Amino acid sequence: MPQIHPTAIVAPGAMLADDVVVGPYCIVGENVVLAAGVTLRAHAVVDGRTIIGEGTSIFPFASIGLDPQDLKYRGELSELVIGRRNRIREYVTMNPGTTGGGMVTRIGDDGLFMVGAHVAHDCQIGNHVIMANNATLAGHVVVEDYAILGGLCAVHQYVRIGKYAMIGGMSGVERDVIPYGQVMGDRARLYGLNIIGMQRRGFSREDIQGLRNAYQFLFSSEGTLSDRVNETAERFGVGGPIGDIIDFIRADSSRAICQPKGANDD
Repeated sequence: MPQIHPTAIVAPGAMLADDVVVGPYCIVGENVVLAAGVTLRAHAVVDGRTIIGEGTSIFPFASIGLDPQDLKYRGELSELVIGRRNRIREYVTMNPGTTGGGMVTRIGDDGLFMVGAHVAHDCQIGNHVIMANNATLAGHVVVEDYAILGGLCAVHQYVRIGKYAMIGGMSGVERDVIPYGQVMGDRARLYGLNIIGMQRRGFSREDIQGLRNAYQFLFSSEGTLSDRVNETAERFGVGGPIGDIIDFIRADSSRAICQPKGANDD
């Protein structure tokens, strides 16, 4: 049977795997599903239509699955789906989806969400994502695998953060961030590539050097970004990390692409 502390409140209807641990003063709502190995530390609250995957740990005072902070929300039966082996630290807030965003907020596997991080309604978060202390996502944000968001950064609604991107601390991100990009600033601009992150993840020297060359050409000052994307594809190919960036820029988005300071915003 699950280990439920006598002071915890688990509503009838909640589904808990046999080895779930629910600590002191936690609250678990009636539509919550906790998979094997989930641990709730003291004072954690998990409510709404929330599914939490195997091995995820939730720390004190986190608020998971409660109503989204969206004035258009009318109580629709939306969901929050959290993957496996995530670490959700103190005071983290994660909200379910809404009718306007597909009804599901989704968190991947193996993420680290540090103290005070916020994931708003309808966000889609990949695997191995790190959100440092008080990093904040507005609604409908997409964060791809292995992205790192620095402390106190804020991401505008509908922005996409590409895989392996690095967001500097205290940055305000209003535009899409390319995969492998590094951005910073109170109105964030692109400051190059996340080379250290690529090295740590085992990318080859050839991949990194090829990406550097493509990046310099792609964000040169000549022509429009659309023209440079096409020329980059012809000159450097569309495979590997270069292809990831090309596909990202060509994809439909309501936000512009974050570019270096002084670049043409086209």
